Amino acid sequence: MNNKIIEKTQISEEIFKMKIHAPLIAEERKPGQFIIIQIDTNYGERIPLTIADADINNGTITIIFQTVGKTTHKLALLNKGDTIQNILGPLGRPMHIEKYGRVVCIGGGIGTAPLYPIAQGLKNAGNEVIIIIGARSKELIIMEDDMKMLTDRLIVCTDDGSYGRKALVTEPLKELCETNPKPDLAVAIGPPIMMKFCSETTRPFNIKTIVSLNTIMIDGTGMCGGCRVTVGGETKFVCVDGPEFDGHKVDFDNMMTRLKSYKNHEDKAHEKCHIDMEIAKKQGAN
Repeated sequence: MNNKIIEKTQISEEIFKMKIHAPLIAEERKPGQFIIIQIDTNYGERIPLTIADADINNGTITIIFQTVGKTTHKLALLNKGDTIQNILGPLGRPMHIEKYGRVVCIGGGIGTAPLYPIAQGLKNAGNEVIIIIGARSKELIIMEDDMKMLTDRLIVCTDDGSYGRKALVTEPLKELCETNPKPDLAVAIGPPIMMKFCSETTRPFNIKTIVSLNTIMIDGTGMCGGCRVTVGGETKFVCVDGPEFDGHKVDFDNMMTRLKSYKNHEDKAHEKCHIDMEIAKKQGAN
């Protein structure tokens, strides 16, 4: 399959958006599902990326990613017209979409991208959808215009107050939980610590809360066990049992500990990528 990059946009210094020709995936994908990308067929790392959007007519899928490791840096160096050798998907269980009533969707940082198709699906199912998106600063806020199209109420938060409301996303979430009527469902996607505290915010109000987990993943078929998490005291595999789970049952502390397993290696790879890119830029200038 010729997975050609149709469009590439740099959203911020380390966040990129790509439309990729993948008609079979575009046709089959449902909200909440993801793909696994491998740039180098022989020895390349396999990384999971959520499908942020899809266009069946044009046969494209959209991914939004942040350059945090070697493979995402290499992916960011590709341009329109280049091809990605291996794309596997759609993977994972789709988000269960139905008419709940009043739904609040919370996206943190790059987590706003996988939140978009879920919010879109919930809106199309007839729900009242309120959306909260947040990031550390203004330049890290993504998909604001897309989200505005789905809701009459969009709340934007930044940690530093450089844009929107200076607050963590849990602050307006708590305010919504205290309203009458309170939300019937909350969906939170973002960094693990953000999803943990969103879940803790809704817990006293007994509001069903769904989170989408992004763990260490290798094969995407449940064989390697790298993506295992503890949910309700049971072992689950994010790639085949998720990625969406009940946020009130996820053992986030265990998950965050596992995510740190290769942090030193990831940090070194990230630093090396930046050094290699600066060298390449200087060589190109000469």
